[in-house]
Amino acid sequence: MTASWVAGATRARALVRRRAGTAGARRIAACGSVSEAVARLGDTPYGHDVRRGQSLAEAQWSVLATLLWHLRVLAGWLPREGGQMVRVLARWFELANADELIRRLGGGETEPEFALGSLEAAWQRLRLCGSLAEVRATLAASPWGDPGGAGPREIQLDMRLAWAERVVETVPRARSWALGATALLLARTHLAEGAGLAERARGRCRTLVGDGALDASSIPEMAQRLPTAARWVLHEIEDPRELWRGEERWWRRVEDEGRDLLAGAGFTAGPVLGAVAVLAADARRVRAALEQAAWR
Repeated sequence: MTASWVAGATRARALVRRRAGTAGARRIAACGSVSEAVARLGDTPYGHDVRRGQSLAEAQWSVLATLLWHLRVLAGWLPREGGQMVRVLARWFELANADELIRRLGGGETEPEFALGSLEAAWQRLRLCGSLAEVRATLAASPWGDPGGAGPREIQLDMRLAWAERVVETVPRARSWALGATALLLARTHLAEGAGLAERARGRCRTLVGDGALDASSIPEMAQRLPTAARWVLHEIEDPRELWRGEERWWRRVEDEGRDLLAGAGFTAGPVLGAVAVLAADARRVRAALEQAAWR
């Protein structure tokens, strides 16, 4: 145990105490309008980025931006290996930026990019790309690796699998989360959308969850062929239209195990990982609460 781990674990627990929580999210959801919900949310720690007068989409983006800011702050308090763990977990935000870049290159409307700061892996180079071919080349020369093609779907799918691989390699306690997410992604891509996997993506899937699940013709068959650490997320799901249940189960497990890690004794990586999990789940819940308020 070092002073940096003590400071980082202490900071992680302090950040979690400032989350909205289930009760706070319910209060947001009960607001009579989006403007009221956004105003109330702006008076919480999410007010780092959430501002009065924002639209639903702007406020939901700002909730994620606040989560990212907390992760950046947390990484700064940690020793080198702890900061690297947070960087790996925070790659979702670089992935989200890449999704928006791909949308922009296709002529679509985009959301603002997330400010990654020291958590970025390749974004400063990616953001300058003017074509999907350049995106592929930039990824190939980065920690993300070559996606195996320059199609939008190829790039997006491979980046998600590359992220899962990296989490499994560097954050052992998050292994079942990464494998569960991979199982959901594979089920959605292969069985819900009926899309084939490029060879590069198939190779990553083999590394993560083995060969058997790749050619399954149903979700129960896929679940049976997956390793134990991945199949839990598809338990009792029969139809691809029910994959939302798997996603809810995934988030429940991540949050529950995150709380357990936070409750553990000592000043180690456990409470830090737990904080990241609980803060991410809180941000998701708050975004959903804003959407509920919008329906009123």
